[in-house]
Amino acid sequence: MSTVSIDVDYLEGIHSPMGPVLEEMLKTGRSEGVPIVNPATGRLLRVLTTAMAPKRVLEIGTAIGFSTLWMASALPPGGRIDTIDPDRSRTDRARKYWLRAGVTDRVRVINEPALRVLPRLAPGIEFAFIDAIKTEYSAYLDALLPKMAPGGMITVDNVLWSGRIAAGEHDDNTDALRAFNEKFLRHEQLEATIVPVGDGVGIGVVRPHG
Repeated sequence: MSTVSIDVDYLEGIHSPMGPVLEEMLKTGRSEGVPIVNPATGRLLRVLTTAMAPKRVLEIGTAIGFSTLWMASALPPGGRIDTIDPDRSRTDRARKYWLRAGVTDRVRVINEPALRVLPRLAPGIEFAFIDAIKTEYSAYLDALLPKMAPGGMITVDNVLWSGRIAAGEHDDNTDALRAFNEKFLRHEQLEATIVPVGDGVGIGVVRPHG
């Protein structure tokens, strides 16, 4: 067993239990092959949301609402998440989990393609999480940046893509994510980094204008 896997096992064991709703969602996601974040990524999102205390959160890619719940559980009073996903069958399932977890009043679902929704959103988003169509990541970033509040944070999942990017593999998703990472880390409007948590999480803070 590698040192990395030993560390991951240790950290997984030392954290507090996720709770019954998140545990059930994780089991469902893994058994059905639904794309949900790694629990370590969920914990990071919850810590970052707690630190930022945002009133306006935007999530691109809901699936069954696993990452949504991690963030919603950390929102300050009056905070809300708008989560975008055109797949109503999945977001209907997500609503049932959120209801059980007591966060329904903090979440609004928008069942449309993200690139159609983003241009019409009001500016002032304080925290964003991207986890949807990999070939559209760059376009999400372009559409999202004008809507972000100065000092707001953009987080992005799957930016290590299970080692395929670093290994030099090529396919549409891998190539798109490789190009996105370079753009994200070097973007003049962001102070950004990538942390090797879960499948890789990009974290960028929007620089003040001017």
